Amino acid sequence: MIDPATQAQLKEAIIDCIDTDQGILENLRNEIRPLQGKTRPIQPRSTTSISIVGTDGGNNQLHFDPFLIQIVRVVDSSDNEYCLEAVSPTTPISKLNHRQLSGDGTPQTALGEMMRFLGVETLPMLSHMIRPTDKDKPVSPSWVQVYRELVEWAILFAILKKDFGTDTLIVCDGLLRSKVFAGDLFNRLLQGMHDRIEEQRQRSRRRIYLVGVAKHSKVLSRYRLAMALEEILQTDYPAYVEVPREVEERAYIWSEFARGDDRAEEGGEINKFVGGKMFLVKFGAHSRDPIWPVDIFVPQVSEVQKILGSLLADAINGFPVAHYPRCLQRAHENAALVGFDFDILQDFIYDGVRKSLEGEASVLDVFQLQDADPAQRRYG
Repeated sequence: MIDPATQAQLKEAIIDCIDTDQGILENLRNEIRPLQGKTRPIQPRSTTSISIVGTDGGNNQLHFDPFLIQIVRVVDSSDNEYCLEAVSPTTPISKLNHRQLSGDGTPQTALGEMMRFLGVETLPMLSHMIRPTDKDKPVSPSWVQVYRELVEWAILFAILKKDFGTDTLIVCDGLLRSKVFAGDLFNRLLQGMHDRIEEQRQRSRRRIYLVGVAKHSKVLSRYRLAMALEEILQTDYPAYVEVPREVEERAYIWSEFARGDDRAEEGGEINKFVGGKMFLVKFGAHSRDPIWPVDIFVPQVSEVQKILGSLLADAINGFPVAHYPRCLQRAHENAALVGFDFDILQDFIYDGVRKSLEGEASVLDVFQLQDADPAQRRYG
């Protein structure tokens, strides 16, 4: 507990810091003020919406898992499963390569198909973040998250090739940006995605729209208070505003994460990481409803009204999170390994460990009966 004298001293120090940095807030207000007159209303449109989501690492934290096994599972909002596999931080990279491509280079998975499209033969060639040691073990445990992201992009790429019965809005979990691909491979993948969308339009006259919705964004975090003070997106109807690239660049430590093809054409560095144009969107009809960062696939920016109108129709019925795309929430519900599925997965871990222990398996049986966290009793 901080004593009253210390509280008073701390309060004065905080007030002094705010007074000193007052100019920072004023600068943010100046940077965001030009957006005041660029807010546009959204009208709902009827379009089929689907979402693709991979299991989050936090969704399958097992109580007992000495091998740190991660489940890579990708499903959509209709509960169609596209990938289900188990990896651990020490899974040999060569073994994972063989899962994707056979000995003659034939793709075995959606990730393998994407690798062949991009002309790479191994995962380290696909991503500089997956690097094996001399013993073929990964350098860092964080590569599993990178691998999961690669699988999600590969499945999105594969879905764009299937036949669609109606015009469809594909909603991705997160912005349409990535830094896990090596070199210019992400840019080449984006071009491939655009080509497949165009092929759908020409072959079957189906329009496929691609959008990414994030829960958080450095841009929104940086400018949220300034936007409130300048009354941007404080409307009594669903609305959106386009975020200029220069505003994005000020928010990111690495400005290339905000540099799209439009900035590259102005003479800047080639775009390697960005596939979307950011808009700040409010789906609710009240001034204090939440604002979400939304990336629209760059080649489709001219159809922003149609795309956000379709997204609005889905977000109106958002549950349990109000004014957030319902298809994205359904996909998350389908992807999460909870309840009975989680218990089965935990049993698989015990069975696998028991088999590996052979004659010492009885030790595991005793271990299961012990309290894994006796300190929890203090809350009883």
